[in-house]
Amino acid sequence: MKKLFCTILIICVLVALTACGGKEPEKTVTGFKPALDTKASCSITVAGAYDNFEALEGEFDGFNEYYPNVQLSYVKLDDYNNMLDTVLKSNDNPNIFFSYSWMIGNEQYDPVFAQMEDLSDAALGLKLDCIRPGLINHDAENRVLMVPVFSRTYGMLVNNDLFEKEGLSIPSTWKELMAVCEGFRSKGYTSPMMGYSLKSSGCFMNAVAYPQFVATLAKNTEALALANALDPAAGEYMRPALEAVDELIRNGCADLGECDKIEDNYTQVILRFFEGDVPMMICTGDTVSGTKKRESQSEAFAKSPFNYTFVPIPLTDDGGYFIDSPSVEFSVNKNCDNLDMTNEFMRFLITNEELNKMASVKRLVTPTTDLSLDSVYAPFSKVPTDHIISPEVLGILDPLTVQTRIASFEVGKGEITVDEAVAKYGSFE
Repeated sequence: MKKLFCTILIICVLVALTACGGKEPEKTVTGFKPALDTKASCSITVAGAYDNFEALEGEFDGFNEYYPNVQLSYVKLDDYNNMLDTVLKSNDNPNIFFSYSWMIGNEQYDPVFAQMEDLSDAALGLKLDCIRPGLINHDAENRVLMVPVFSRTYGMLVNNDLFEKEGLSIPSTWKELMAVCEGFRSKGYTSPMMGYSLKSSGCFMNAVAYPQFVATLAKNTEALALANALDPAAGEYMRPALEAVDELIRNGCADLGECDKIEDNYTQVILRFFEGDVPMMICTGDTVSGTKKRESQSEAFAKSPFNYTFVPIPLTDDGGYFIDSPSVEFSVNKNCDNLDMTNEFMRFLITNEELNKMASVKRLVTPTTDLSLDSVYAPFSKVPTDHIISPEVLGILDPLTVQTRIASFEVGKGEITVDEAVAKYGSFE
């Protein structure tokens, strides 16, 4: 028996050793591999509208591990939107620059688009398939002139601890939202929902109206064409969105007197939310990006931290929408110096790993296909496919968004009625 046991044991050990010592399965190499001379020396400049860009500077460091002699820098341009064309034509023109989807269709930026490189050119080797297709815009010639590095959406920051404290559930439908607001009001909360409301730009009314209007247009191609053409007939398709804004304010969900005390739609919105007495703060993902850094800047939050998430505004009986739209995009100046190395940096940057890393540092939604969201954005990963809408794929143009923004603001402030706003579609400036 001992001999038999030893024999079996030896066989088992041999089998195990064979398995361990055999040929390992081949591993897929996904890391970046330099394609140029790693000893090359040159300078690359990225121009943008951010005051600072720590996330990008981290990417500079990563690229320098491969190309230590390449000097990369980021510069902020004053009056970016108006100065971009002038800077691109100057002697110190940048290699890479911020671009935005709202520039499409605006004649002012035609000279800027004329200087953009086609990033879909297979010879460049950019892995554009790592980006969600709905974020990539193809022009009439099927070129990709802008590549998203961050994406955004619209929603509301929710103080989960307040909901738990008051025994209320985070709403998932419009009716539930109205009921929850009433529930908070009955418990002494003056403004269950808040947001920036001093000016139309960045106002919370647009964060409510825009997703609803886009969702309506997504179901009707003729309506979309009318809306893009600023045809007054498109005003009727904007009505449901404006009625949502009007109902929200009329029902006391948001107290405009309290909202008007918020002085900007970024830092002050965040700090007001961190006071801890606001159940829901309406804003965009761009605003949410500043929350992590400002947790320590808020005395109230530092003293009494709470759990919070960013969720879709439940505009319908089926929930809210994930308006999947680019926040910041990069374009390459095809007339810049060191174009080969510039494209090499873009090839390094446009990958799942690097884009996710930047999004994590900046706390914005990644544009990649794996949608590895920050836990704050986790609710958006649960939005059903039929409620995910990409304005760029639809062909939404910026003049349309201007109409929605101003109309919703004026309706929300009580300056005009819904009927008047519907009739004025196409004439808001």
